[in-house]
Amino acid sequence: MCGIVGLFLKDKALEPRLGEMLTDMLVTMSDRGPDSAGIAVYSEDRDGFAKLTVQADDPGRFAGLDRELSERLGCDVTVRIKDTHAVIELPEGQIAEARAALKELRPDARVMSAGEVIEIYKEVGLPGEVAKRFDIPHLHGTHGIGHTRMATESAVTTLGAHPFSTGADQCLVHNGSLSNHNSLRRKLAREGVHVETENDTEVGAAYLTWKMQQGHSLGEALESGLKDLDGFYTFVVGTKDGFGVVRDPIACKPAVMAETDQYVAFGSEYRALVNLPGIETARVWEPEPATVYFWKH
Repeated sequence: MCGIVGLFLKDKALEPRLGEMLTDMLVTMSDRGPDSAGIAVYSEDRDGFAKLTVQADDPGRFAGLDRELSERLGCDVTVRIKDTHAVIELPEGQIAEARAALKELRPDARVMSAGEVIEIYKEVGLPGEVAKRFDIPHLHGTHGIGHTRMATESAVTTLGAHPFSTGADQCLVHNGSLSNHNSLRRKLAREGVHVETENDTEVGAAYLTWKMQQGHSLGEALESGLKDLDGFYTFVVGTKDGFGVVRDPIACKPAVMAETDQYVAFGSEYRALVNLPGIETARVWEPEPATVYFWKH
C-alpha cells in the first residue's frame, strides 16, 4: 500500500503554509500505511550555510553537541532539537567533516539528511502523531514530499521509514516494490555508493544519486531508471530546487496530480489534494506510465 504526497510551490506567498498543507495531505493518506511516516521539507537557502538532520532514540544525546562540534570543527555550529531529531546548522563546506565528527562524538546518531536546504523528519507512528512531534505544520518551505508506510520488505524502524536521502539535498519516497534491488545494491556498492538499510526504496534513491553524480540531471536519472529498475513503482523525488514524479511502465500504483498557478501537487489518491487552495479550478490528471514529470524553481 503506502501513501505518498508532494507539493511544489510556485507562489512564494504560500511558503509559510507548506508544512501545514503537506501535513493535511499526508494525514489524509494515513490508512494507506499505519506503521511509520516522514516528511522532507526544503526551506529557503541561507547563503553560506548548510545543515544536517540527525536522529537519536534518546534526544538527551544532543545536549552539548553544538559546543563539541564547534570545538572539533573550529567554526560556529548551532543545534535545533526537535523531539528525537536535531538540525545541525554550520558553514557550507563543513558537512563531510561534521559527519565524520558525529561518528566519534555521537556514534548512535543517524543522519536523516544533509544539504543546504533539506530537513527530513521521520519516525514510527501515524502521520498525525509524527507531524505533531516535530511541529511539521509550522515549517516554512518551497517544496516538500511525504510518505506514510505499510512495511512489506523490511522492519518497522525509524531508518526504514521514508523519505530516503542518499545525496546532498536529494530525497525520494516510493509506493511499490523493486524486484532487482539486491543486484542493484551490489552494483552500487562496487561503485562506492553505500546503502544503509534493507529497504528497496533506499536503493532507488541511491541509484538516482549515483546517476546524478555522473553528471545527469534528475530528469535524465529518472529516465535511466525506467530501463534499470525492475518492478512496479511510483517515485516522488526532491532536489534542492526541483520536484519530480515518475511511474513505471505498467503504472499499477495509484497516483494523481494537480497544477495551478500557485503549486504542483501529487497524491496517491485525489482525496489528499481536496483541501489545497484553488483545487476546484486546478488541472488534475493521472501521470502517464513511463513518463517523467519535473518542475524546477
